[in-house]
Amino acid sequence: MTEDRQASSAPVNRAEAQRRVDEILAFREELHRLEREGVLALPEDQRQRLTSYHDEILAVLTREFDVDTTVTEKQMSLGMRIVSFLGALALAASVFFFFYRFWGVLSTSLQVLILAAAPLLAVGAMEIAARREKISYFTTLAGLIAFASFVLNLSLLGHIFSITPSQNALLVWGGFALALAYGYDLHLLLVTGILCLLAYLSATTGTWRGLYWLSFGERAENFIPAGLLLFAVPAVLPHRRFPEFPGFYRVFGLLAVLLAILILSHWGRGSYLPWQPDSVETVYVILGFVASALVIWTGIHWRWQGVTNLGSTFFVVQLYTKFFDWWWDWMPKYLFFLLLGLIAVLLLLVFQRLRAHLREATA
Repeated sequence: MTEDRQASSAPVNRAEAQRRVDEILAFREELHRLEREGVLALPEDQRQRLTSYHDEILAVLTREFDVDTTVTEKQMSLGMRIVSFLGALALAASVFFFFYRFWGVLSTSLQVLILAAAPLLAVGAMEIAARREKISYFTTLAGLIAFASFVLNLSLLGHIFSITPSQNALLVWGGFALALAYGYDLHLLLVTGILCLLAYLSATTGTWRGLYWLSFGERAENFIPAGLLLFAVPAVLPHRRFPEFPGFYRVFGLLAVLLAILILSHWGRGSYLPWQPDSVETVYVILGFVASALVIWTGIHWRWQGVTNLGSTFFVVQLYTKFFDWWWDWMPKYLFFLLLGLIAVLLLLVFQRLRAHLREATA
């Protein structure tokens, strides 16, 4: 019975395994505190069984998922992730500049052969690294090189064969990055793919409005439908094997929407709306506050912490930037900052009341 229960609740990926380890370590710390304060005292036989049970679980999770069981190990893991990311950027840049350094002296057939082989070799390196490591340090590094090689592949092949550039390249790049991300459970490549899809959807929206596809950034509204579509991806596509992936779609999708609204609340000339810039800015100021509040409510309701934090941040940013526009030029500086401080106190009281209300609702 115990083995069946353990099997049914066994982690399926490293993130779940790390959460289980953190829970065990927190439980041990709390148990030690309770015993030290005289609140609870376990019999020695129960203590030994509990310790043995947890030690066995920690050993299994460490062996299967290479989890961090101490603060020092967590710090080392973070450092290794940073080094892996910087190393991947450096190697990708090396590939890029190598191609451009020797490209002119190569024949067309050799150029095509190199362009076709480079991403395949990098993906092969990913497969080898993924089979040998439990944490995807070298897999991520090889994946970014594969993505950089693939981008160069399409770009230079298009140049060699005089193919007209279009936003469709962004879709292909994003699809390749997402394929690697889902194939090897890589967050960094997931973000890369999401950003490519965001650019593709925004550029496509711009072309529908008559813009050249590279000019899609001139109209911030192009990013709003793209961001909403990305936000809706987890609701349409289940991610049972990748429980952390939906959060990236939600946060980056809403980030695109809120950034676009923030820009348009200060730059009405960048809107498609056929109104005066001041009127456009007023509309987007109101929409910014409403959207931020809606994002906060959505995050709280569905318990999406990243979404809640994003909405809260943009609500405050929207509020303070408009205060600067409205008051900075004519108000004494000491009074301006005094009002900002008082508003911050008011916001803290509001959030504190909201937090207490949520606690009562979940009690």
